[in-house]
Amino acid sequence: MGKKKEYQKVKEIIDENPQAKTQVKKSLHWHTTFGDVSINEQTFIINGKLVRPFCESAHIACRGYSLLLERRITDFGSDFSFGKSAKKIKEHYGLDIPESSIRIITQKHGNHLLGAENQSSNDDNTPGVEQIIVQTDGCMIPKIEFIPNGEESDLRKTRKVGWKEVRLSLGYIPGMNKPIYEATSGTTEETGRQLLSCASQVGYGKNSKIHGVGDGAKWIADQIETQFGSNGTYLIDFYHLCEYLHAAAKSCSEAPEDWYKKVKQLMYDGKHKKVLEKLEPSIEPSNIEDEQAPVRKCYRYIKNRPKQFNYPQAIKKGLPIGSGKIESGNKSVLQSRMKITGAWWKVENIDKMLVLLTCKQNEKWDNYWGQIPKAA
Repeated sequence: MGKKKEYQKVKEIIDENPQAKTQVKKSLHWHTTFGDVSINEQTFIINGKLVRPFCESAHIACRGYSLLLERRITDFGSDFSFGKSAKKIKEHYGLDIPESSIRIITQKHGNHLLGAENQSSNDDNTPGVEQIIVQTDGCMIPKIEFIPNGEESDLRKTRKVGWKEVRLSLGYIPGMNKPIYEATSGTTEETGRQLLSCASQVGYGKNSKIHGVGDGAKWIADQIETQFGSNGTYLIDFYHLCEYLHAAAKSCSEAPEDWYKKVKQLMYDGKHKKVLEKLEPSIEPSNIEDEQAPVRKCYRYIKNRPKQFNYPQAIKKGLPIGSGKIESGNKSVLQSRMKITGAWWKVENIDKMLVLLTCKQNEKWDNYWGQIPKAA
């Protein structure tokens, strides 16, 4: 591959640039899965600029990494800590690659994926599939920031650690084995756009019905309405609701378990108004704080969401009434990598990792690497 492509490139340069001046050959070496490769490359000067034909045709930089090796590095780096990835590359390929290089390469490809994702568009002018289910939920991951301080040159002394919320979204059609995932550390509006993107990737169109299910966070219901309009409905996770009912039971009856079972069935049957009637006599006085007022919290939770408890309709259609799929997705897709022991993430690098993780889960890994020019 190398000599033939270099010869063709040299011929093109000479044909297109008769004024090209031949320079001395330069040493070129790079890292591959087979070990380090080194050659002497013919170079030219064209319009005062150094031209290296082999570097351009093979997409190689001196002391760089071949595309295949970058793929292996990114594969390990998105699954394991960068330190552990270095050990695995040493074990499988016998190569000593610095942990910092693994981090840089992994996040570089995450950044490429982010750019491609931001350029994608959704076309909802087609009829679309009949029914789509969407869910979204957040989780906290460790972050680290360095606060600029002109008086302090040691960055370690300006370090600030904390937690950053990231949100995972998914979309799938009934009977689909694996949903489509997207994730962001951005705003709720960005999460809403990702919900729409997930739905579009599984066949959303102008006639598609959207069934959203999740916890009581107002922004989720708002984004379902914003992104899908009259095509979308939102249902409160039944098991999340039951936590409120169970907490209120002790204050509403001397037989709390029996009371809980009755109101749970009423909610399951879609009779939320009857549950409000049963809660109302036991609502705590206003001078009691919410932390000590489970009945008031439960009453308010149900009353403020009157259209989000239509469980009979969802059950009749065979749609989920719980959001376990997104909750387990947060653990298996995001937290398994982003919350490993010792991991602290710079805010600007979080989304680069998230897009790598969802790309793998969506089985688009081969597509991404297939779009990059092949290297030696």
